[in-house]
Formats: sequence, C-alpha cells, structure tokens
Amino acid sequence: MENLTALFASETSLFILFGVSFLGGLIASVSPCSLSMLPLIIGYVGGYSEEKPLKTLVQMIFFVIGASIVFSIIGIICAITGKIFVGNPYFMLIISSLILIMGLNLVGILDFQLPVLIKEIPQNRFNNDFLYPILLGAVFAVIGTPCSTPILASIMGVASISANIVNAVIMLFLFSLGQGVILILAGFLTSKIKNQQNIYAISERILTLSGWLLIGVAIFIYYKIFSAII
Repeated sequence: MENLTALFASETSLFILFGVSFLGGLIASVSPCSLSMLPLIIGYVGGYSEEKPLKTLVQMIFFVIGASIVFSIIGIICAITGKIFVGNPYFMLIISSLILIMGLNLVGILDFQLPVLIKEIPQNRFNNDFLYPILLGAVFAVIGTPCSTPILASIMGVASISANIVNAVIMLFLFSLGQGVILILAGFLTSKIKNQQNIYAISERILTLSGWLLIGVAIFIYYKIFSAII
C-alpha cells in the first residue's frame, strides 16, 4: 500500500497528475452540460455585457479565482483525509471504486444524473466587479453544476491517495484553472462561443475517452491493492 502512495508522490507522477488535473478541468468545461450553462453563468456574473467584453472578462477572471479558492480548500481536505486513511485497503478500495463508477458514467455504461441545484440564475445587477464575482465563483464551486462531478471526484480521490497537502491543493487549483479557461474565453467572446455547435460533438468523444482513462486508473489501483495483499 505504501508503494501505491509513493507512486502518486514521485516527481514524474506529480507532473503527470498536475497536467491531468488541468486537462480534467478543461475537459469538464467543454462537456455539453457545462457549455449549456455558459450563457447562465455569464449572465449571472456579467449581465450579458456584450457591449463591454473587457469588463465581463475581468468579472469572469475573478469568478474563476473565487472557485479556485474553494477547490484549493477541497484539496486540503482531501490531503488531510488521505493522511488519516492512506494505507487502509478499505479506503483505497472506496477511492478506486469511486473512480471506476465515475468512469463508467462518462462512457455511458452507468447512467445517473446528479441534481442541478441552480435552475434559474438572475443577472448581476451589482456594481462591484471584483468581490461579487469572487463570492459567486465560490458559491458555484460549492453547490455548482453536476457537469464536472465525474472528473472532479476522480481527481479528489487521487489527491486523497497522495496524502500531501501541497500537491493536493495544486491538483485541485489546476483543475479549477482548467475549468475556467472556457469561462474566461466565453466572458470575452460572450455569446459567440455558445453558437459553435460542433464543439458539442467533439466534447462527447473527449468525455468518453476520459471515462475509459478513469476506468484504467481504477483497475490499476485495484491491481496495486490486491497485489500488495496477496
């Protein structure tokens, strides 16, 4: 079990995990579910300010910063949890099973939908271009949309296995930055990006590939767990 933890903590593995975390956020942001939420989020933060794209862009950047703060805190919680339970084969089995379920959901073998907590989003009618978007970003990161849950849950699981607070924070922070790329771009282009219908077809294929990769990671962790026991 210590070998599994060391594997996720090696320098080479960390660079891979950091890259995968950012890529995971990017993939989550281009899912059909997330893309359909873009107009709502932009309207919530920037009030569909197509005549002031720079102002909307700034607000979206601070929105992403707010979300990043929350995800960094989640990273700390994952690492602390990992420090307590890492090495426990039952904990490892739970984490690997979670990753497997999320992967099966992405490839369509398991079909379940998490509840959407925000269905109607009012426009931003406040004048604060900095604090308000940060607070909204934090709120969205906490209650958010279920769009990114499969990938996010898997990254949280790996962060827990690493049991390193700094590494876990970096992983979740990079995930939030990856997820924010499309938001920031959409904040600058406003309504233009949501009209690119071909993105939806591409995103479906990317999500399916990501699902198979998560399944592979889960199988690998299973192998490490049972090989250590046997």
